[in-house]
Amino acid sequence: MADPGAVRRSLRAVRSAGLVRPPSLTTGEDRTASRLELFFDLAFVLVVAELAGALREDVSAHGVAVFAGLFATVWWAWVSSTLYANRFDHDDVVFRLLKLASMAAVVGLAATASEATGGRPALFAGCQVLLRVVLLLQYGRVHRHVEEARPLARTYLVAFTVGAVLWAVSIVVPVPVCFVLWGLAVAVEVVAPLRATAASAGVPLHMEHLPERFALFVILVLGESVAAVAHGLYEAHWTAEAVAVGAVSFLLAAGLWWSHFDLAGAGARRLLAEAGGERSERAHDVYVFGQLPVALALAGIGAGIQLAVLESGQGDVPLGTRVLLAGGVALYLTSVSVRNSGMATGGSHGWWWPVLAAALAALDLVLDLPAVVVVGALAALLVAVIVVGTVQRATGDLEVDAV
Repeated sequence: MADPGAVRRSLRAVRSAGLVRPPSLTTGEDRTASRLELFFDLAFVLVVAELAGALREDVSAHGVAVFAGLFATVWWAWVSSTLYANRFDHDDVVFRLLKLASMAAVVGLAATASEATGGRPALFAGCQVLLRVVLLLQYGRVHRHVEEARPLARTYLVAFTVGAVLWAVSIVVPVPVCFVLWGLAVAVEVVAPLRATAASAGVPLHMEHLPERFALFVILVLGESVAAVAHGLYEAHWTAEAVAVGAVSFLLAAGLWWSHFDLAGAGARRLLAEAGGERSERAHDVYVFGQLPVALALAGIGAGIQLAVLESGQGDVPLGTRVLLAGGVALYLTSVSVRNSGMATGGSHGWWWPVLAAALAALDLVLDLPAVVVVGALAALLVAVIVVGTVQRATGDLEVDAV
């Protein structure tokens, strides 16, 4: 039997060594994404890949709706963890263990994602409950130790308690009632950052860390497009048609990366910096929640790319694949324009060109054309967007900060 005195001495030694420390507000520090956060993101790579794989199996209105709904719940899980770390990542042993517990739950989401609305909704919901429990433990520590953050911590504690209960109840209720509870849980939890933004002058967001984290999530999702080219070529046995579609698909993925990190995402970072970190009635929320349609569009494009490469020798591209590709590009361009315009004071007329490009992308959706033409037209469109944006940057009509 362990000596209680020895246990107490060991705990004191751990604390005195700084391995266990009370959480603290870290938004005043100069910091970037930690190695633990990058490791944590690897689990979300798996979830995105599983959801994209399920979407490729069912490219119907129902399949797209299921993909969008599940992706939103997973994205929100990532955002919830990121918003906590943005303010309170003090990297002690307890924080690391809780972060790794969250990562284990995300691995569970990946293992159940393709069957979340089929044979394993209870397991998917159980992993979501674990994510909420970890957040409750983290915000509970903040409420105890960070006096100036107690109002904010209480907001999150209430929201995630209600969310955790709804996710837990969904485990024992039948389909499709459980899906309604999932949506309701996320809707309740979304209120927390909205309230926190309006009342967190003493607990600001970290304005360097936040855009970096969202940029990393974009990279994570764009990786699906690059992987889709490789998987598509392999499964299509490197036919000439597949190679041609794979080449223009890679150009499309590169164009999306370029447009985001040099223009759309860089512009949003500039607008976020102009809004400031102490308090904002609108810009912070528009920035955070404007990331969802952007990420969703990019994930859908990745699924569409693999299908386009596989279908390259079948003549005209099926409607479902065109929806993922052209519809995804249109959604991406519209989303970045609406987000950036919404963040600007008084709105911004300088983001009309992505909306125009989105309308042109929509034309690609309604035309029955070979895969190389469909994807090639979208890649050319992204090149045009990049050229227009680059000219605007050079002339000073578009102000950006490097992402």
